[in-house]
Amino acid sequence: MVPGNASNEADGGRVASQLRKGVLEYCVLALLRGRPLCGVELVEQLSAGHVMATTQGTIYPLLSRLRRDALVDSQLRESAAGPPRRYYSLTDGGHAALEAFATYWPDFRDTVDHFLAEPLETSDENP
Repeated sequence: MVPGNASNEADGGRVASQLRKGVLEYCVLALLRGRPLCGVELVEQLSAGHVMATTQGTIYPLLSRLRRDALVDSQLRESAAGPPRRYYSLTDGGHAALEAFATYWPDFRDTVDHFLAEPLETSDENP
């Protein structure tokens, strides 16, 4: 296998990983759109769709970055099952970022689908 060459990955693991990295932030924002959630709940909901499955080791650094970027706020809440948990909710900036992504996503998805559906044209001069 050649590092960085997606065509050498028989299981598509690298492809799935790269796609997930590109959209995970917006999936988290979308999940927070409805109500505040803690990190464990986000991991559970993302894992429900196996393509977006992730770990706490990925989600908490992402949540920290989203907080620094003022896309989410957090607050500690008491928990019946142990120590207080930090719950995350969207800020106005988070709502705006999610709306921008949702506006751009259909054209992006359709363009990628177009490239995947149409055979690439090759010229005889460029093998």
